[in-house]
Amino acid sequence: MLKKTVLALAFAGLAVAAFAQQPSIKRTPLQKVEFPDSYNTITAIAEIPAGGAAGRHTHPGIETGYVLEGELNLLIDGQPEKTLKAGDSYQIPAGVVHDAKVHGDKSMKVLGVYVVDKTKPLASPAP
Repeated sequence: MLKKTVLALAFAGLAVAAFAQQPSIKRTPLQKVEFPDSYNTITAIAEIPAGGAAGRHTHPGIETGYVLEGELNLLIDGQPEKTLKAGDSYQIPAGVVHDAKVHGDKSMKVLGVYVVDKTKPLASPAP
């Protein structure tokens, strides 16, 4: 019984370590403007390495963007999945849960513009 418990804990530890090592999103803020009233307009580069995903999340305002490099599958709740490539643009309504997953074996980079409530964080995880 003890051997089975130790073995199960070892596998669980490996699974947690593998999950923790999955690539994730990197946002590099370029500019922040306090406009319109009560909002910040933030321009940023978002990058996800090959095999990675942003993870389901929301923004307290709209997001619009332009794909600079690579391809991604954009999953927006309530909409069909979209595959976007360099040169494509997109928009995500305020507060809507979404995810971006790299499509293919190359990393992905987008230029994003967020017009968000300045009293809230730029992004919040979603279930």
